[in-house]
Amino acid sequence: MKRRRLGCLTTLLLAVLATPVMLVAFAAARETDTPNLETVGKVSGIPQRMLAAYQAAAARLPAEAPKCTGMTWAILAGIAKIESNHAAGRTIADNGDITPHILGPLLDGSGAGGNTTAFEDTDNGRWDDTSSSERAVGPFQFLPSTWQSTGRDGNGDGVKDPHNADDAALGAAVYLCGNGRNLTDRSQLKAAILQYNHSTAYVSDVLSWIDRYTQLGDGTIRLGQNATGDARTVINAALAEIGTPYSWGGGNATGPTKGICCTPRGISGANITGYDCSGLTTYAYAQAGISLPRTAAQQAGIGKRIPASRGIGALEPGDLVFFAVDPSSSSTIYHVGIYLGDSMMVNAPRPGTEVRTEAVWDQGFAGGARLL
Repeated sequence: MKRRRLGCLTTLLLAVLATPVMLVAFAAARETDTPNLETVGKVSGIPQRMLAAYQAAAARLPAEAPKCTGMTWAILAGIAKIESNHAAGRTIADNGDITPHILGPLLDGSGAGGNTTAFEDTDNGRWDDTSSSERAVGPFQFLPSTWQSTGRDGNGDGVKDPHNADDAALGAAVYLCGNGRNLTDRSQLKAAILQYNHSTAYVSDVLSWIDRYTQLGDGTIRLGQNATGDARTVINAALAEIGTPYSWGGGNATGPTKGICCTPRGISGANITGYDCSGLTTYAYAQAGISLPRTAAQQAGIGKRIPASRGIGALEPGDLVFFAVDPSSSSTIYHVGIYLGDSMMVNAPRPGTEVRTEAVWDQGFAGGARLL
């Protein structure tokens, strides 16, 4: 399978597309009953209110389980990603209440939903809406019987509710800690996840997401912190477009535009107002008075070229960062982003996504260009 070499407007192999969900920018949650969203930024794929719950639970855990060490928001996010995809499709209120409730299959041993073991009712339907048997409930999918001993009041409203993001996250943190694990120890972390769900496949899935989220660091805002002058102007312009849809052929020096038809896979941007990768860089650099050519490959010919052989460490915030079919050949460049520092970039990745930040891709890394 070959890519059409049209700069940013090209077909991406699945191996390139499977890049991690990554950081936009966030600060550590304060230790308050209800997290303050002003202290929390965004992580692509995680609702901001859920991220706030994970961070707050990790911060409050020492008071709940003083013998436990190493709990991070990424561990909780890894569990919640697999259990409920971060309460996807639900509404999360300011106080953390999630509606409609997330209910697992009826665990009556019938085989429906994959269950073969019957669980007798323990909550008379209070949490799982049935008194005939049990269901797993909430974003962390607790059984009501487990919640009775593990549940915590994370938002300070006097109720331990598994359908509340703050309560559920803090309860999950306590449960994972057991009698006092050191979760920085990989073997103890695996044991904690295995306790949560006795499946080696489950452990592998959760660990993969924990590792992806852990790459985001400790939550300190560092992106572009060393940028000054025009570099900061470019970065701020690009970051301000986070959440704008990807549009094949979209974007110019004035902002997002409707794109064109069609990608080699038949995806049209004609009805989508947004950016493709080089459209975003064109717009961001225009805010600093720099005119860029339209495609990623053409943009690689502007400014001081930084070869891939020098590594990501040679890049500075505000530099263009490129990706190619053959990293040694600039003519095969198909994607461009703007380097932010700390191995992160802001870019418009592909159809079906939005402008976001993520780690600089390892595959196809073709160096950068310094225009500022």
